[in-house]
Amino acid sequence: MYIKHFTFNPFQENTYIVYNEEKEAMIIDPGCNSEKEESILNEFIVSNGLKVKILVNTHLHIDHCYGNAFVENTYDVKAYANREDEFLLKDMAGQSKIFGIPLRHAAALIENDIYENDKLTLGSEIFEAFLIPGHSPGSVVLYNAKNSCVFVGDVLFQGSIGRTDLQKGNYQSLIDGIREKLLILPDETVVYSGHGPTTTIGQEKANNPFI
Repeated sequence: MYIKHFTFNPFQENTYIVYNEEKEAMIIDPGCNSEKEESILNEFIVSNGLKVKILVNTHLHIDHCYGNAFVENTYDVKAYANREDEFLLKDMAGQSKIFGIPLRHAAALIENDIYENDKLTLGSEIFEAFLIPGHSPGSVVLYNAKNSCVFVGDVLFQGSIGRTDLQKGNYQSLIDGIREKLLILPDETVVYSGHGPTTTIGQEKANNPFI
């Protein structure tokens, strides 16, 4: 399994492409919101001969799904996300206005639901979904046991956690979810966050002051 990381949009959001030897690819949280960023994403996919099979959002704050419409229209896929975050999609124009960043494409509503213990399969790779609300009510993390990694969106960062002062945020739910579902993973599990550098479960257990 291979992982390509991009940092997009003014929020410095991490977009990931996960792909395998068969050139099947999954895009996690496409944050591209300019023609240049869309071209960067597409150039990597085309130059590597990738076939996009899955699009998934860890949550639906605007910086993590700016590029959904572009990805859906370009690669003929429909996004997976948790239904609890759909209210955020319905107010994408409002979010865009608040942050002063125009939307390039109209937001599409959720067509593929993803819930606790659901599994997304990319060839022989299996990604198990854990629902960890708190940063948003529908925040989902994707755990790949075979490769000891987890994609956590804005649930957990190196030395920090996701903010909980946004609409429908809940600090205690976030902390409980991290402790009950992430900290039980093997210490060597690599954590791919929605912003900032990668870390490991062991590093966060030892050093993160919030948990």
